[in-house]
Amino acid sequence: MSASFASALNAARDAAAAQHYPQGALYVVATPIGNLADITLRALHVLQLADTIACEDTRHTQALLRAYGIEKNGGQWLALHQHNEAEASLSVVERLRAGQRVAYASDAGTPGVSDPGARLVAAVHAAGLRAVPLPGASSVTSALSAAGAVAQSAEGFLFAGFLPTKSGERATAVQRLSVETRCVVLLEAPHRIAELALALAVLGDRQVTLARELTKQFEEIATQPARALPAWLAEGTQRCRGEFVVLLHPVQPTQDEGDSLRVLKLLMQELPLKSAVRLAAEITGASRNALYESALAFKQEGTEDA
Repeated sequence: MSASFASALNAARDAAAAQHYPQGALYVVATPIGNLADITLRALHVLQLADTIACEDTRHTQALLRAYGIEKNGGQWLALHQHNEAEASLSVVERLRAGQRVAYASDAGTPGVSDPGARLVAAVHAAGLRAVPLPGASSVTSALSAAGAVAQSAEGFLFAGFLPTKSGERATAVQRLSVETRCVVLLEAPHRIAELALALAVLGDRQVTLARELTKQFEEIATQPARALPAWLAEGTQRCRGEFVVLLHPVQPTQDEGDSLRVLKLLMQELPLKSAVRLAAEITGASRNALYESALAFKQEGTEDA
C-alpha cells in the first residue's frame, strides 16, 4: 500500500460502511483518470467488499487496487473489455444470480461513457438485475467544469466522443458539427490530436478548449480559436502528449437580442409558445432557454395588460 493512502481504507469504512450494499448487484465504479487521490471513499469500500472485480485490464486495475492496499485472489478477477464485452457480460450475470457483488471498473474514469460498460449494464438490466452507480472521476465533466463553455442560459452540451479516424469521414463529421449550436465534447488520443486539430481549423474563430493530462502533474487547459490549434500544438512536442478532451464552445448567435425577440413575438402571434420558441431559436441562433424565458415574460405581460 502507498503510504499516502494508509488511512484511506479506514476512512472508507467509517464513511461508507453504514450504507446497504445488496448482494447480486453490479457496482459501476468510477476510478481516477490520473490522480490516485481522486478515488472516492464509497469506491474504496465497494472494491474491498466485491466478490468479483470485472475490469477493462486486470493488470491495470490490480495495480490500482494495490496502491490502496486492496488485494484480491486470482479467482476474483474477470477481464471485460470492448473485444469480449458480450461474452464476459454473461459471466457477470451468472455471478450476480449466484448472489455475488460484482464491481466493474474501466481503466480510468466512469465506465460506459467512452469506455466499455454500457453493454454490460444493458445485459444486467435485461436479466432483471440491479446496477448501482458509484460516481467519481470523469474527463468529460472535469474539462467542462474548467472551460466555462456551458453557460447557465445555454442548452447543455453534446457528447460526440471520438471522431472517425479516416480523414474524409472526419472532415464530414466536423462539417456536421460546425452547425451544432451547443458545446460539443470530443475525445482524442495523443497520436491523432494533430490530425484532429487540422480538421477543426476550418471552424475559424470558433473557440475551442484543449484539455490534456487532466488531474496529472502536467495538466494543461487552453482555449483559442479553432484556426490557431495546429500552431499551438506545434509549439512544443509535449503538447501532443496525454489523452485529450476537446470542447467546441457554443456558436455565438448571429443576430442581436432585439432581432431574436422580434422574431419570437411574431411567431407567438401564430403558434403555441413552445413551437414559437423552437422556431425562433432555429431562425436566429439564439439560446432556446433564453427565448423561452422571454416568451413566458411576454405572455405574463399580455395577461396583465388584459
